[in-house]
Amino acid sequence: MRVLSGLSAISLLAGAYASSVDLNIPSSTATVDVRVFNVANGSVVNAASTLFAPILPGHETAQFPIYSFLVEHSQKRFMFDLGIRTDPQNFAPSVASLFTDGTIQLQQPFKEITELLQDAGIPLASIDAVIWSHSHFDHILSFLVSSEVPCTELIIGSETDTDTYPTFPNASLQASDLAGRKVTKIDFSTANLTFSGGLKAIDYFGDGSFYLVNTPGHLPGHLTALARVTPTSFISLGGDTFHHVGEARPRPLFQQNFPCPAELLEEAKTAISTDYFWSPLSRDGAFDIPSRSESLLAISDQPDSFYADPTTAAVSLEKIATFDADPDIFVIVAHDMSLRAALPYYPAYLNDWKASGLKENNVWNFVNTSNPAFIFSPTNQTA
Repeated sequence: MRVLSGLSAISLLAGAYASSVDLNIPSSTATVDVRVFNVANGSVVNAASTLFAPILPGHETAQFPIYSFLVEHSQKRFMFDLGIRTDPQNFAPSVASLFTDGTIQLQQPFKEITELLQDAGIPLASIDAVIWSHSHFDHILSFLVSSEVPCTELIIGSETDTDTYPTFPNASLQASDLAGRKVTKIDFSTANLTFSGGLKAIDYFGDGSFYLVNTPGHLPGHLTALARVTPTSFISLGGDTFHHVGEARPRPLFQQNFPCPAELLEEAKTAISTDYFWSPLSRDGAFDIPSRSESLLAISDQPDSFYADPTTAAVSLEKIATFDADPDIFVIVAHDMSLRAALPYYPAYLNDWKASGLKENNVWNFVNTSNPAFIFSPTNQTA
């Protein structure tokens, strides 16, 4: 069955993706518009192991973009994640130390989302609400303290740690991040919708256009969103459910709906190291993608992992992977390096992603050796 339970019979009659799971998303004609900004680009230096595994020789440093999304519903505008500030040394000490010791480096110069919005002619006062997928430094900016947006509502997961520095010396938030704001906590224990068999969801506008989805594990209170951009297609704003698409791909249903292009299958035979990756039909020095039944990468469970609860995060990832495998849902996580050169940025809209082939043309970028997301061979290996 297909994504939309109300349309599944029609879809089957049309012969469209009869093998897809029914994700139990109610049908609706209400939609939102979604646009994306690439706020900044950076690196986690010699610490990729804090994000995913395995780490092959020469890939100890992970590159990442930082995305922020503008969502518009009728006359309302809101942001999903805000990116990072240009002066990270002024974060709370527990966060600033990641920059002063060189663990995280940002490509300079770049503009904060506030400046990008103003450059685009979008008044900051027109932003009705901000949704944090979670409270990590690269998602929250300092946007909420601006005197130009005194009424902006902040929406967070109910389990988000709102302790602030200096009252709590090890806190990552500062009092100014929350001061004077209406803070709305989303309590998924009251959710009456469940997608994909286990994803609790809340219909934010009550019309089926935009859902907040419970995806715990990366941090307490981590949430994602499912935006309906046409009556039958969606964008999943995945936050930090995973940091590299190799943590979600490939999987059997994903490969069924999105077969790997022949040229990449051939390249992967020698490009993907069989010393680190294997599948039933692989042979030494010849990796076979189609017979791989699990993702290439896993969430980091190291003591210094950026995942607060790697086990719970892995379960959330498994659930979101059903979205990723579905032809009607385009999953975009906050730091997807494989899409950085492919995404149409503001002022372009992402609504027509399916008609334009944006997903199907780019979901295998991560195994293309020319893409910066390719990290599946030691850098000194010669194909």
